[in-house]
Amino acid sequence: MAAPLTPDLCVIGAGSGGLSVAAAAAAFGVQVVLVEKAKMGGDCLNYGCVPSKALLAAAKHATAASHAAPFGLTAPRAEVDFAKVNAHVHRVIAAIAPNDSTERFTGLGVQVIAGVARFIDARTVVVGETEIKARRVVIATGSSPAVPPIPGLSEVPHLTNESVFELKACPEHLIVIGAGPVGLELAQAHRRLGAKVTVLEAATALAKDDHECAAIVLESLRQDGVTIQEGVKVVRVAGAVGKVQVVVTAGKGEEAIEGSHLLIATGRKPNLDGLGLEAAGIQFEPRGIVVDKGMRTTNKKVYAIGDVAGGLQFTHVANYHAGIVIRNALFRLAAKANDDHIPRVTFTDPELAHVGLTEADARARHKQIRVLRWPYHENDRAQAERDTRGHIKVVTAKGGRILGATIVGAHAGEMISTWTLALTQNLNIRAVTAVVFPYPTLSEIGKRAAISYFSSSLTSPKLRRLIGFLRGFG
Repeated sequence: MAAPLTPDLCVIGAGSGGLSVAAAAAAFGVQVVLVEKAKMGGDCLNYGCVPSKALLAAAKHATAASHAAPFGLTAPRAEVDFAKVNAHVHRVIAAIAPNDSTERFTGLGVQVIAGVARFIDARTVVVGETEIKARRVVIATGSSPAVPPIPGLSEVPHLTNESVFELKACPEHLIVIGAGPVGLELAQAHRRLGAKVTVLEAATALAKDDHECAAIVLESLRQDGVTIQEGVKVVRVAGAVGKVQVVVTAGKGEEAIEGSHLLIATGRKPNLDGLGLEAAGIQFEPRGIVVDKGMRTTNKKVYAIGDVAGGLQFTHVANYHAGIVIRNALFRLAAKANDDHIPRVTFTDPELAHVGLTEADARARHKQIRVLRWPYHENDRAQAERDTRGHIKVVTAKGGRILGATIVGAHAGEMISTWTLALTQNLNIRAVTAVVFPYPTLSEIGKRAAISYFSSSLTSPKLRRLIGFLRGFG
């Protein structure tokens, strides 16, 4: 075996978080070794965020003609060539891939090694015949689809987010198990591209989101023709390629649902297998590696970020964690992660975006809150675009401090950034009322909600008396 590599930093996993750490460290002149066992770019680029949004974009265009009549336009329904849609998805991946490629990172000064990494002791990582003894190690191995122990599932062909984007033909009837963001995004996309779609959920669809706002999304999917069954238990599955059967119970005995394809979207599990964490003295649980607020593991020379760290599973969280690690490992700044201001978006149509506390969470934590609302249909740009579904909900504490915001409607994912900034900076609602938003834009919806915080003062007798007094001075 050759002499061990001795870089300042070894990053295990070339997904969003790992690449962010490697690029930032290399930019500061730090010697970095990056290890990846599969595809550069990880889940987000190859199987997750990028392909799903490309598919959703195609699906939105497929249904554009059905919304043309209010504009005085008549257009035939789009003819969907699913193979070309699939080609579009992979062209998008290919366009972004060079940013995450081995060639780019080698050019940045990062040594990229293809292979499986495992710890053999507290400070040594082995990849094949190569030993790496780094001053610091960052584990960024991400997560994989969690496949539930449903009787018969192991014998039945099924899709996950890692395989659904390989379909060249539109499913005749796609059955989706799981009504979280991933399941519903893919359900709506495939329905709009021509598939019959049935979604099965054991509990409540979009259970982690504000129920009032989630209901608007679910109603939109149902209007698209997606069948959503909540509170059903999947008893067993059977079938072969092109024909699957899912048996469920929902209080009235068993019901068999026949479909052509089965998609499992029941959550994700951290990629821990084969890392040799025990040998490195790194504590872990089923949900992920145990870390402190600085993303440090029980081995003080090792950090874990992103999905593998057992917290929120979003690409932007992995990138956020990467920044925490860079500040801690390179600059010893004792930076700490704070999930309270992390936004999340479900990219259905309409979109559902949230940051901070929901109304229910706020009521549980605070004795007195204010819930501010403003509907899309009271916004001039929404009227011009003929898309007036949805509203904003902003939750504030008694004195006006912003606690959280939820937006359901067009471009909610873009608009939530204003409220993420407000929470990050611990702003009062007065700060938003002072912002001048361009007209006409959807962003004005947020300002109108903020202004409504002061609506009760308009009828205040004291305020009116003051105005009357000041009027006497001319």
